[in-house]
Amino acid sequence: MLLEKYPIFQQAYLVNDLEEAAKKWNSVYGAGPFVFSPHHQCDKFEYRNTNQEADVSYAFGYVGDTMIQFIEQHDETPSIYRDMYKRGEEGFHHIGVLVSDFDTELEKLLSHGFDLACRLYADGVDAAYVDTRKLNGVFTELHGDPNHILGEFSRWKRAHDNSKLGDDYHLKRVKIND
Repeated sequence: MLLEKYPIFQQAYLVNDLEEAAKKWNSVYGAGPFVFSPHHQCDKFEYRNTNQEADVSYAFGYVGDTMIQFIEQHDETPSIYRDMYKRGEEGFHHIGVLVSDFDTELEKLLSHGFDLACRLYADGVDAAYVDTRKLNGVFTELHGDPNHILGEFSRWKRAHDNSKLGDDYHLKRVKIND
């Protein structure tokens, strides 16, 4: 088993409108509150051996114990999102796995014939998107788990656990320290 000790912690969806998606998931599933990251930029970024970085915004929240990520791509730059969906299309895009030994776990997946689609470094965290569509129909994101990011994810989860029906579905983003 390749990722036997790492449970799936995240489900991610490409959407046309972050606000609309967050509001709907909040009203239907009780998801959120959501942290919005408009026009996110990475410190280091590589998409299929190029430095093309699409203009994307994110929203992150929880439903139960699962992190939900919404992605909105604002342009037509080639990306892991446009690999699956054309402008105007929406759908399930990737699963996320938090890993302690990022390089080792990435090499394991790549050694089993999966392709590296994207690798990035942002907010003091390594992440990579491996093209596992032939296995599960979506990408798999390997996401490093340094303490500062685990603390931030914990804050988002606590906000979800403490939220009540009718609460604002927005959660203020705080500066993540490296």
